Amino acid sequence: MNFEHSEDRRMLADTLDRFISEQYGFEKRDQISKSALGYSPDLWQQFAGLGTIGALFDEIHGGYGGSGFDIAVVFEALGKGLVVEPFSNALLVGNALAAIGTDAQKEVLAGIIEGNTLASFAHAEPNAFHELGHVEMRAHRNADGWRLDGAKAVVQQGENADIFLVSARTAGNPTDTTGISLFLVPADAPGVTVRGYANIDGGRSAELTLQDVALEQAALVGAEGEAFPTLEELTARGIVAVCAEALGAMEAAKAATLEYLSTRKQFGVAIGSFQALQHRMANMLLEIEQVRSAVINAAAALDADRITRERAVSAAKYTVGRIGALVAEESIQLHGAIGMTWELPLSHFAKRLVMIDHQFGDMDYHLDRYIALNQQA
Repeated sequence: MNFEHSEDRRMLADTLDRFISEQYGFEKRDQISKSALGYSPDLWQQFAGLGTIGALFDEIHGGYGGSGFDIAVVFEALGKGLVVEPFSNALLVGNALAAIGTDAQKEVLAGIIEGNTLASFAHAEPNAFHELGHVEMRAHRNADGWRLDGAKAVVQQGENADIFLVSARTAGNPTDTTGISLFLVPADAPGVTVRGYANIDGGRSAELTLQDVALEQAALVGAEGEAFPTLEELTARGIVAVCAEALGAMEAAKAATLEYLSTRKQFGVAIGSFQALQHRMANMLLEIEQVRSAVINAAAALDADRITRERAVSAAKYTVGRIGALVAEESIQLHGAIGMTWELPLSHFAKRLVMIDHQFGDMDYHLDRYIALNQQA
């Protein structure tokens, strides 16, 4: 297998790295993350103009990428800059519409790629505990269409969304993997309530409540009751994305720590010359390479059969969870007390790495899942 990026991907990575370093410095990022919106509409449009969103989709659906490695390239660059703009929403909602949406629904996808439509993925629920098939929100069919009732948790950029992609149960019990459907819900539909809040690692999320929300028949995305396989595929892409983002954050934390060790002096010499610190730094570098290998494996497995794909993404998520915590702790400890300060970007990288572990299931969940998948193979 050739692990080298194509020329197009290298150009995309270089363009993104340069744009983020020039336009998305830490002070700018801190200002954006603390803002009322929690993201910058102007920079979102600029990212779209660079083709960053389009790289997440294939040419058939208006993009120019869409593979696991395209996703990894984009999100690794975003991780290096701690970018808070809602790229994961674009990835998840857009790929759902690309895979199972109608022609009319794919017009929403076009708006997402152009940066004109902000769509939010609303699947997680308060009682789900990472279980993808746990859906309590209900959708009832009537003569006019559908009625939705229920609540969703941690909906990224929910306050600013134009439209939500919502999972709801049309049949079965809350933990069944069958009977789950997907719906496009306009943010301004009567009965939609959004309560926003700031994330501790930057940006904003929201709790979404639907109370007797009326939708037309055309709001259903894909076949009724058959959304679980699509949710698994979307989640696999989301895991590749956050794992690549974590890799970018680790690389940035590593670079900052190496610079600190080479400039901070004690007893008249740089502390990086102390053998004990060299050993800790060398171990951290080796662990980060393990993450890179896991991300490559997961990105390559996105188009494989279900068991191969799911094992690869669970292995990557476990690896990122374990090593992300190690890199966060070691980087801060090697910096000393200054590593905990709000003004230093390092503490923000550490928070993001810790929070990534809780997206799409933490490392304990994915370790158990990987074992279970191995038994199915």
